[in-house]
Amino acid sequence: MTYEQRKIVEFTCHTAFFTSIVVVQWADLIICKTRRNSLLQQGMKNRILIFGMFAETALAAFLSYCPGMDIALRMYPLKISWWFCAFPYSLLIFIYDEIRKFIIRRQPGGWVEMESYY
Repeated sequence: MTYEQRKIVEFTCHTAFFTSIVVVQWADLIICKTRRNSLLQQGMKNRILIFGMFAETALAAFLSYCPGMDIALRMYPLKISWWFCAFPYSLLIFIYDEIRKFIIRRQPGGWVEMESYY
């Protein structure tokens, strides 16, 4: 591989890292929705929150696939399958927080609430 080809691979990896942060932020946005209630109890009725998730994703897609971004921001287009690499981590964050909220609801004032409740 030439130097230019290696730099394209490097910048493509930077773009993939950026999109993985966006995917993980979906879980962060959802878990910050409530402090004690489960998402199954609360629901997803907040239209502004849903719009924010789509806007964040659309911005990441725009920055990845818009022509000229390779020059302006050194962001190269990704294969669609590369967007899914961070989904297991996003799911793990979501499941962890649901378990934490479950424990807080079952044992109010307990150790988990004292150490992890904001």
